[in-house]
Amino acid sequence: MLRIFQVYRPMQIAKHVKNFFRGRIFIMGIGCFEFDYGRLISPQSTDLKVLSVISEVNKAIKVLSVSIV
Repeated sequence: MLRIFQVYRPMQIAKHVKNFFRGRIFIMGIGCFEFDYGRLISPQSTDLKVLSVISEVNKAIKVLSVSIV
């Protein structure tokens, strides 16, 4: 399943990744990402913008996990 996000909102993306656990997302203007085990996976690209998005979303997922427990 591929979910397309028109706007980059880290918490909204984190909720989607946490709920579906495995899949792919596309963020307009940034690119395509895969996630597995409830976390975004780092692609082969070394683009700093992509890596910062991955880091920010994974931190938001961690915050969601802590706040639920």
